[in-house]
Amino acid sequence: MINADQNPEFVNSFLDYSITILNKSPNSVKEYNYDLNAFLRYMKIHFKLTNETDFNNISIKDFSLDTLKKITLNDIHAFLSYLALNQKAKPATRARKISTIRIFFSYLSQKANLLESNPAQNLETPKLDKRIPKYLSLDDSKKLLNVTADENDENKERDLAIITLFLNCGLRLSELVGINVSNIDFNECKLTVIGKGNKERTIYLNKACINSIKNYLLVRPTEGIKIDSKASNKALFLSKRKERISNRTVQYIVERELQKAGLDTSKYSTHKLRHTAATLMYQYGNVDIRALQELLGHESISTTEIYTHVSNEQVRNAVEVNPLANL
Repeated sequence: MINADQNPEFVNSFLDYSITILNKSPNSVKEYNYDLNAFLRYMKIHFKLTNETDFNNISIKDFSLDTLKKITLNDIHAFLSYLALNQKAKPATRARKISTIRIFFSYLSQKANLLESNPAQNLETPKLDKRIPKYLSLDDSKKLLNVTADENDENKERDLAIITLFLNCGLRLSELVGINVSNIDFNECKLTVIGKGNKERTIYLNKACINSIKNYLLVRPTEGIKIDSKASNKALFLSKRKERISNRTVQYIVERELQKAGLDTSKYSTHKLRHTAATLMYQYGNVDIRALQELLGHESISTTEIYTHVSNEQVRNAVEVNPLANL
């Protein structure tokens, strides 16, 4: 929840622009607000404009445009250094804040015309380590599906449909929660989801997905569903309270089923099921990397390429286990 009353006017103006013109999702705008709060709090310390010792209690409401105009690239670098040294922020975290700062100053200088120059114009992003994503093996994926299908629970059909969609379609958590019944075209076997940046994309459903959804719809409540701001009456997946299922409830379901399958919940999560779907499709389905990018809703092909690195790592391991390796 964004508390706009605690922001200076130019921050709220930027957030409004992000929603209405850039078409950013509420989660993205919330992150922008969080990042800019941290940035401006640090600048008040940096320019000796506050005596507050608790960083989180520093007010930015009175941060003036005149002070904003004083900020240079060196000042931004000082903030990033503070994040790295004092808050132990990882490169990925710093990279996200850099992205926010870049967009923010671009708006102020080019759109709002509040600044004559852009101090973040030459701001660079730290080099990020490319990590091999964690994912379930094919056998573990089957085990998870079997455990969910065999459970003796009133929500068995719903939970199986959730796990099936994650493992087959590589959905994001927010995308799954946001599915409405009307988004599913059973004749064409396809599903429409709203991804990052409110971008709509089509996902084609295989036999397992269609069957699991149809089985769930046979038992999905049809009466007493709440009519609320979450459009629960349209939602595919409902909670026990007959409202659109929440992110946290889905995370709980996945964690519970992982535990039942004897899988490490400190290693695997809802998002790791998305990694699993992408990895299995790439490894076993001979899927073109561009098709995988489209399916997952990645803006950049470089994001999708982490799944090719998984395959490369397997090639390396294959060489290492050669019986001649240690001769």
